[in-house]
Amino acid sequence: MTAPATATGHTIAPVLPRSRGELSHTVLEALTSPVGTALPGRPGAADTDPYGDDLQLALYLCYELHYRGFAGVDAAWEWEPGLLRLRAELEHRFLTALRADVGPPRSSGEALAELLIEPVDGTGPSHFLKEKGELWHFREYAAQRSLYHLKEADPHVWVIPRLTGRAKAAMVAVEYDEFGAGRAERIHARLFADLMADLGLSTDYGRYVDAAAAEMLTVVNLMSLLGLHRALRGALVGHFAAVEITSSPGSRRLAQGLSRIGAGPAAVHFYAEHVEADAVHEQIVRRDVIDGLLESEPALDEDIAFGIDATEWTEARLGDRLLTAWRDGRSALRTSL
Repeated sequence: MTAPATATGHTIAPVLPRSRGELSHTVLEALTSPVGTALPGRPGAADTDPYGDDLQLALYLCYELHYRGFAGVDAAWEWEPGLLRLRAELEHRFLTALRADVGPPRSSGEALAELLIEPVDGTGPSHFLKEKGELWHFREYAAQRSLYHLKEADPHVWVIPRLTGRAKAAMVAVEYDEFGAGRAERIHARLFADLMADLGLSTDYGRYVDAAAAEMLTVVNLMSLLGLHRALRGALVGHFAAVEITSSPGSRRLAQGLSRIGAGPAAVHFYAEHVEADAVHEQIVRRDVIDGLLESEPALDEDIAFGIDATEWTEARLGDRLLTAWRDGRSALRTSL
C-alpha cells in the first residue's frame, strides 16, 4: 500500500506498521476492518509490560488516529467506542506505571529547579553525539526522533483551549514560533524534515515506526496522552516546560556534533535554531505559562511536576537504550534503515 503524498512528496498519512504482539495485532486487525467491527479476543492490558513494544505500539496506533491517521484506514475509527475502550485500558496501565516509577508527588518549583541545573559531567545521547557520534549514530538518532519531531508542538496545541489569561497568551506566543511564525518553511517539523534529508533519510511522516524502539514510542505516547486529556493539562504544561528548558544546551551539543562530522547545513540549522529559540521559550514558559496557570489553578502544581518528571524519566530510558547499544558498537534500532 502506498501512502498519499503532498505535491512535494512528503507523506500525509503513513502506512500501518507491523505488529509487535497480541495487543498491537488486535488494533491493527481492527483498523483494517470496517468501522464498528468487534475487536477480537485479546490479553488484558493489565497483564502486559506497560513500557514494552506491544502495549506501546498499540497505544501509538490509537493515538495516531488523532494526528494524520493511516493510509487506507477509515477516519471514523478515531472515535469508535470499542477502540476507545481498549485505548483507555492501555492508558490506565501506562499512566499507573508512570506515576509509580517517576517518584512521589512534589512541587513544580522543585522539579523546575532540577531542570535548570546543567550537569558538568553529562552523559546523555547529546554528549555522546557531540564527542563521538558518527554519521550512522546521527542517522539512527534522527530516524527515531522523527516520530516526535515531525509532529513537534502539535499535541501541545491541545492545551490552549484549556488555559486562560496569561498562560494561554504565553502558550500561543511560543507555539507561534514553533509553527514558523507564519512561514511554512520555518515550521520546526519542516526544519527537522530538512535535517533528515541532509542525513539521507526519508522525510515521510511515520516512515520509521517499525525501526523505533519501545522507549521511543513511550516518549511520543507520553506527549499524546497528556495532550488528549483535559484532566492532564497541568502535566502537559510540565512536559512542555521540560522540553523547552532542556532543549537549548542539548541542541547546542547536537549542532556541534553535526558540524564536526561535516553534516549538511540543514542538519546543523535545525539544532542551531533551537539553541536561541528555546532559550527564549524557556523564560516565557516558566514565567508566564507555568506561573499564569498556577495563578488561576494552584491545585495543578503537583501535576505540572509530574509532567516534568515523567518527561525526564522517559527520555532517560530512551537515552539508556541508545547509549547501551552505541557503546557496544551496535544499532539501537529494531530494524535497519
